[in-house]
Amino acid sequence: MEIDGSMVFQAQSPTRSGSSFRRRSLSQLGNDIDSESVSEAGDIGDRALPSKRYSGSGRIHFFNDNVPDDNFVVPVQEEAVVHNGNKEQETKPEIPWLLQYISCLVHLAVWGILGVLTRYLLQKLFGPGVVGATSDQSYMYLDLPSNMVGSFLMGWFGVVFKSSISKVSDQLAIGLTTGYLGSVTTFSGWNQKMLDLSVEGQWVFAVLGYFIGLFLVAYSIIFGIQTAKGFKWMLQRLAARSKGGNSSSKSNSIVDNYKFHAVALIMFVLVLALLWCLSGVFEKKEFSSGNSAAQLWLACMVGPFGVWTRWFLARLNGRGLGKNGSLKWVPFGTLIANVSAACIMAVLAVLKKVVKTQDFDTVASGLQLGLMGCLSTVSTFIAEFHAMSQSDQPWRAYAYAMTTICISFSMGTLIYSVPVWIKGYD
Repeated sequence: MEIDGSMVFQAQSPTRSGSSFRRRSLSQLGNDIDSESVSEAGDIGDRALPSKRYSGSGRIHFFNDNVPDDNFVVPVQEEAVVHNGNKEQETKPEIPWLLQYISCLVHLAVWGILGVLTRYLLQKLFGPGVVGATSDQSYMYLDLPSNMVGSFLMGWFGVVFKSSISKVSDQLAIGLTTGYLGSVTTFSGWNQKMLDLSVEGQWVFAVLGYFIGLFLVAYSIIFGIQTAKGFKWMLQRLAARSKGGNSSSKSNSIVDNYKFHAVALIMFVLVLALLWCLSGVFEKKEFSSGNSAAQLWLACMVGPFGVWTRWFLARLNGRGLGKNGSLKWVPFGTLIANVSAACIMAVLAVLKKVVKTQDFDTVASGLQLGLMGCLSTVSTFIAEFHAMSQSDQPWRAYAYAMTTICISFSMGTLIYSVPVWIKGYD
């Protein structure tokens, strides 16, 4: 519905017997609503499941369909979604919540393993051995290409096309964004490389690594959003031409029923079992060599546990602190995941210097690559950063980024750098 050129939304009264609607323009949305939306831009964990979206608490849910070009998301109340004055009811059938939850866990595991493999391949491709664009001794750290690629794809599948993917399967949308893109990117790896540079006295490179890294991933998601919008526009034009200008065609049906979920779950369980079995076989074969392949296959085995933990923590995004829900604009779930992963990464790094055995180095490096790499994320972090920068209080984006970076680097310095300086570890 449009009034004087401004977009409005209609929300059904909390009492379902009433038929009246409340109208408010986008410019009239309260700070609490805006705070909640930006902190939920990346991930909200199991609250994204259809049967958990409407918990009866009256909280507002945010839909990504028909988002205007200024990237503001229109909040709507419980059941009514209005496009162009026509009320559209949620038509998805009831699926057992346990089936949805298990399906999400399996999707996250499979896509998480694929994310680990992609990140490893990008490290090797752009690292010293092939292209030579990144290295351990430069602010162009090894995980920068994967963080940029993951952020770019987040603009496609986590912003522009996420609602379209959800119409096929909510679990697929969660698997692609939280599972795959969250695991392709890693904040803990980024933080650890900057700690390594600072330990060696290369403070300028460490500072440049943070600022250039943040700049590049921030523009990667913007580039992803803009190219995805262009591609979506092209698809719409081609579809309109193929239909001969007939706009009365039926909309795509939502594939979301019990049979579809059951079949998809069985397929992904088989794929997960295959990936774990292959990883175990290759790990047993390569472990004694202590090479990067041994670290990779161990990372594939433990990576899903990092993804599951991050998805569970994501339910804290948009909740705020205390009973009053203060600081709702801070995505505490993502913040906790990134900081905790960075700290554990630092613990493993210093332990490798203390123990100095090949087997321990393989295990610790595998945990860093898989478990910590999947527990932390840059794609979700930068999606939240982008949403905050587009809100009416853009300073929050930089406050959130600096808080995450400063806490992680400070804790990492205490855990990793100080012992290395005191003990003189190589």
